[in-house]
Amino acid sequence: MNSGKKHPDATISLQTWFHDVEHATWNNPADIKAVFRNASIVANNRVVFNIKGNQYRLVIVVVYQHGVVYIRFVGTHAEYDQIDVTTI
Repeated sequence: MNSGKKHPDATISLQTWFHDVEHATWNNPADIKAVFRNASIVANNRVVFNIKGNQYRLVIVVVYQHGVVYIRFVGTHAEYDQIDVTTI
């Protein structure tokens, strides 16, 4: 995870999120919501997380059948507003 260089104040929050996700088993969006209640489930298997007290957004793609998570975006809310979360 390389976002620590661009957003060093988010490093610990991102590492905590990563640790939690690394040990998770998600079979569907409900499994994510059971642990991360504030996560937003969006189209194309994208999930948006609020990081560091909602100062940053993290977007992932989940491939449920393989148990794989791809990080697609980490940035501020202003940076998030510039992307299309369903296609990034």
